[in-house]
Order: sequence, then C-alpha cells, then structure tokens
Amino acid sequence: MESTEDPDDLGVVEVPTTLTCVDCGGTCHLLTTPFADDGEVGFRPGDVVAYRCADCLDRWDVVVE
Repeated sequence: MESTEDPDDLGVVEVPTTLTCVDCGGTCHLLTTPFADDGEVGFRPGDVVAYRCADCLDRWDVVVE
C-alpha cells in the first residue's frame, strides 16, 4: 500500500551524531550533512543518512523514520 503522506509535511527529524557500531562496538560518526531550508536544519523521514565506524571503518546507511 502506498503512503499518501508528503515527506515534506512530516517535519524535521533530528538524528544522533554518533551511533554504536553493531559489528565491533566502536563509535560510528554521522557523515551526511543535514539540509538547511527556510531556517530549518535537519533530516526528513525517508532521508538516508550515512555513518562510518571509527574503529572498524564499516559504513552504515540508515533510513530516517
């Protein structure tokens, strides 16, 4: 079933700047730059944000909800 909601109407979602790596337990840092529109800065539902682990160098792509 297709969603009828417009992602632009869902508002800004804040994402953490770091995550714990599920592979090694290290710290993953946010790589993706947030948008800056009309004075708002952040991400919207459906955006894909990337993180890189400082220890094992794995990359994680996460879909914002």
